[in-house]
Amino acid sequence: MHEPKADAVTVELSYAKAVNAALRRALTERRETILYGEDVGKPGGVFGVTKDLQREFGVARVFDTPISETAMLGAAVGAAMCGLRPIVEIMWIDFSLVAMDQIVNQAANVRYVSAGKMQAPLTIRTQQGALPGSCAQHSQNLEAMYAHVPGLRVGLPATPQDAYDMLLAANESDDPCLVIENRGLYHGAAAPVRIDGPVQSASGARLVLAGTDLTIVSWGAMVERARQAGEALAREDGIRAEVIDARWIAPFDWEALRASVRKTTRLLIVHEANVTGGFGAEIAARIQQECFGALAEPVQRLGVPDVRMPAAPHLQDVLVPSVAAIRDAARRMYKLM
Repeated sequence: MHEPKADAVTVELSYAKAVNAALRRALTERRETILYGEDVGKPGGVFGVTKDLQREFGVARVFDTPISETAMLGAAVGAAMCGLRPIVEIMWIDFSLVAMDQIVNQAANVRYVSAGKMQAPLTIRTQQGALPGSCAQHSQNLEAMYAHVPGLRVGLPATPQDAYDMLLAANESDDPCLVIENRGLYHGAAAPVRIDGPVQSASGARLVLAGTDLTIVSWGAMVERARQAGEALAREDGIRAEVIDARWIAPFDWEALRASVRKTTRLLIVHEANVTGGFGAEIAARIQQECFGALAEPVQRLGVPDVRMPAAPHLQDVLVPSVAAIRDAARRMYKLM
């Protein structure tokens, strides 16, 4: 499990600017890195994340593409097999479904079908999550689909520091990586980000809050809500929750989670995806099986009900797990509700 790093050279960056800084470092340190996608180059990205990178590195390395996710990912697989390290932006994760064949049947299979003689070190950057006004085709959380596929690494950064570190880790990895950002985090408060540290491996969970009574595991935008719920549980209910940010759900840090659950004897899984078929189901099954003797209560999941996401903010608020909902779910495990 990755522990918080000691102070070093840090700058105050928002989540979006941390991604931009990571892209700049990747383009600077590896000449074989290229960056492309819809509106990535001259416009600087629909969310401003790739701003100024084309001006700094030129149109041969940072460029715009036609609206064809299949073409983008097909070209990336070929480029990666020929020695480049493409970073491809898919504007919304919903649109990645158009390129499912290239991701699942091609990129994830390169190493296996070549008997290890070839690799496809490409990174897919995308974002997901529900925000006011996002419709049913722009609000899905699809990480479980991709975590199901052997050969892919899947990460969901929750902080500006991880937005920086995990993108660099993906670009350095020799496996195809899917880094799923959350647009609700892009332009939030700035935080200190270390920009001179060594590149991490594309794996490992992060301890957010230490505790002894209950483990809450989450990823992406739900991590901060889980942290706030954990602090409220300690302050108001006397329940000391341990909050773990899974960060990389493929490969998943099972060792870190098992150690935490065997200590706390209770596990609550929180994610923004629909409950049925969400990655929380895999976690629940594995922990229920592997830590059965240590569990004081059955593993519990909290996610979005199995409905399409409405655009109205007040309806989204009802569906997406809130700090209060996470706290209440934890309290129910202690029969406090």
